[in-house]
Amino acid sequence: MHLDVLDLRHFYYRTRLGRAAQKAVRDKLVELWPEAQGQTVVGFGFAVPLLRPFLRDARRVIGLMPAPQGVMHWPAGMANVSVLSEETLWPLETGVADKLVVLHGLETSENPTALLDECARVLGPGGRAIFIVPNRSGLWARRDGTPFGFGRPYSLRQLEAQVADAGLIPERHAAALFAPPSAWKFWLRVGGWVERLGQRLSRSGGGGVILLEVSKQVPARPRTGLAERVRRPLRVLEGTPEPTAAGRHP
Repeated sequence: MHLDVLDLRHFYYRTRLGRAAQKAVRDKLVELWPEAQGQTVVGFGFAVPLLRPFLRDARRVIGLMPAPQGVMHWPAGMANVSVLSEETLWPLETGVADKLVVLHGLETSENPTALLDECARVLGPGGRAIFIVPNRSGLWARRDGTPFGFGRPYSLRQLEAQVADAGLIPERHAAALFAPPSAWKFWLRVGGWVERLGQRLSRSGGGGVILLEVSKQVPARPRTGLAERVRRPLRVLEGTPEPTAAGRHP
């Protein structure tokens, strides 16, 4: 079940905890993807808080929001790039996306298999996607006071297995949200320090969310008939009698 867009907007843009979470996850995403020069970047779920760094260099940025969640204008003060979409039927051409970010989309989906198939469809050959999901063993999945406390949390192994079933290749992973999901002033004050410490100690085990980067690889088509043509040499001289030495008769 998808969360309501108003609740998501309030958390990420109106609360100190939400703004801190947004920064921690976005910083890790930008570390994995420092640029998107001339590329098409797509977000699904409620990924728009993470897409702002790509607005400057990307050829196009699109924020898809599932119909059960609802949609909002984004980015504020600029031309809108967010689109209301069916969860497993996106209004995008096949292979159009160079980069795809999924946040609050996979763990809340009622049909994650079909959703992953749609992700694979819109990615171009060599395209990359990052799935950001609640960590099954993390603190954030155990508190329903944040969006990460809803839906199905994942372990890294579960997430890798599910994306592999869709034909996507896991490449690397990371984690974020090492500080506890608390709005207490103390934790908000030391949250940045805790995040930096957690990044040094663990890539997935202790964070509140897992970031898994995957790629789409399309195998080259075999050139059918080539081997057969090589095995069968040119037959232009078929039917011509064998040459004989001059002055000699058979």
